[in-house]
Amino acid sequence: MFQYTDQTYEEVDFSQADQRDGELLGCTFVKCLFRGTHLEEVTTKGCSFIECDFTGAMFNASIHTGSAFTNCQFQEANLFVAKFDECKMVGSDFTKAQLDGITIRGGDWSYTNLRYANLSKQDLRGIRLIEADLYECNLEKTDLRSSDLTRAQMAKVKLQGADLRGALLDGIDFKALDIKGARLDITQAVLLARSFGAKVE
Repeated sequence: MFQYTDQTYEEVDFSQADQRDGELLGCTFVKCLFRGTHLEEVTTKGCSFIECDFTGAMFNASIHTGSAFTNCQFQEANLFVAKFDECKMVGSDFTKAQLDGITIRGGDWSYTNLRYANLSKQDLRGIRLIEADLYECNLEKTDLRSSDLTRAQMAKVKLQGADLRGALLDGIDFKALDIKGARLDITQAVLLARSFGAKVE
């Protein structure tokens, strides 16, 4: 097991490297490559990854606390049973990433590309998903209470059994949503009715 503390790396290529079971504390990585890198069981705390490329990387069982992955590429990365606790993921792309068993606790996932992701039965309370691309995501039985979904792309999202009470849904195209079986609060129900032309008094 290795440990890096308060280190800064810029445009370093870690591709295909074996970095599993390590600990990164307060480190900064700028435009670094981690393509196909083994990061299983890695722990990060308070780290910043800026415009890094994790295409095909293995994050299985990794734990990230208070770290930031901004504008990073996670295409086809394996995040099986990875945990992200209060992390900032703004602008990152998860196209074809393996997200089964992932745990997300709070944090800011605004402007992320999560198209087609399976996030069913997740506890996503209080998470920020402003303008996130959630096209055709599976959010069945997901707890989204008090989350911020302002202007998120939610066409064809599966919401059966999801709990949206207290979530911010400003700018959402309700006509593109299938909310059958989802739990809404009164304010959201009024927004929904008005989107279909009803006059609510």
